[in-house]
Amino acid sequence: MRNFQLKNPTKIIFGKGEMPKMAAELPKDAKILLLYGGGSIMKNGIYDQVKAALKGFEVAEFGGIPANPEYAILMQALKVIKEKNITYLLAVGGGSVIDGVKFLSAAALYEGEEPWDILTKRIRTKKGMPFGTVLTLPATGSEMNSGAVITRKDTKEKRTMGGPGLFPQFSVLDPEVIKSVPKRQLANGLADAYTHVTEQYLTYPVGALLQDRFAESILQTLVEIAPKIMEEDFNYETASNFMWCCTMALNGLIQKGVPSDWATHMMGHELTALHGIDHARTLAIIAGNHYTYTFEDKKEKLAQYAERIWGVQEGTIEEKARIGIIKTTEFYQSLGIETKLSAYTDAYDGTAEIIAKRFADRGWAGLGERQKVTPSDVQKIVEMSY
Repeated sequence: MRNFQLKNPTKIIFGKGEMPKMAAELPKDAKILLLYGGGSIMKNGIYDQVKAALKGFEVAEFGGIPANPEYAILMQALKVIKEKNITYLLAVGGGSVIDGVKFLSAAALYEGEEPWDILTKRIRTKKGMPFGTVLTLPATGSEMNSGAVITRKDTKEKRTMGGPGLFPQFSVLDPEVIKSVPKRQLANGLADAYTHVTEQYLTYPVGALLQDRFAESILQTLVEIAPKIMEEDFNYETASNFMWCCTMALNGLIQKGVPSDWATHMMGHELTALHGIDHARTLAIIAGNHYTYTFEDKKEKLAQYAERIWGVQEGTIEEKARIGIIKTTEFYQSLGIETKLSAYTDAYDGTAEIIAKRFADRGWAGLGERQKVTPSDVQKIVEMSY
């Protein structure tokens, strides 16, 4: 096991009926900006619950943060923050709204001229404007980590950011919100959380036995509950397990002491930026092909994964590992998610070359847990995904 440090300061307030407890986490003199997405919280009752919890506080609002939070829209919110002397941010939404608020947390205290530099120059935020979250869609784990991904429509870019100053101070997780989430988004959440775990797990062995079993427990739980989430009416117990899996998949715990990959995410981000495909679905497009291309480096963990998650006991390491890849693709497909780029767009010719060139231009010479996946390799993996 590798050396590591672990600190996660986010307070989780989990369960139904817990929304009022949010008020105790807020500074009494806070000037709060409430941020949300397309307005679904107005229809499902979450907005009213949040406003009731914020009674007595000075609150301004900013709505319309889209899926894949858009830089130009966030810059409008940043203007509101400065004009109204906001001191505290509250994200009410899924990962996109929370990621957008993380950018605003950093940008509000950024002293440079162009906040986009935070992403392009990979400036880690050590101190941001404080914020909390109310999660409305389990998927990204952004409610308990310090990372974010922001899209810039005019340049068709999707870039990452983070730093120790971007942990939410608290996050309210009420599984009842899942009642109003469309099945397509639930499928995305399952796929997103699943791939978050495999990015940290399907690498190579380092003797981190407990970390492996933490990761495997999340994968096993997602496999078990996925049919219930997709086929059954709302069930609080199933929803609770789903929500907590999504949070645990990317709150730092399972990444400590082990190598991690993230090449699937880097390629997937570009498919979203170029073609507007849902983030989780881009992961499903890339993952199996990435594992196939990097098979020799991953086969030991792929075989372990096939044994422990899918019950594959017969065969050589190589045979088990290949079954593990097949099972991964089948899992995505069981959620109704297509795993080929051509299923989403007819304009995929040249996509691989564009992505490879972008990575080369950024100096991303080697991705993955061994930093061996070159821009040329990326081109081949994306071409396999057509």
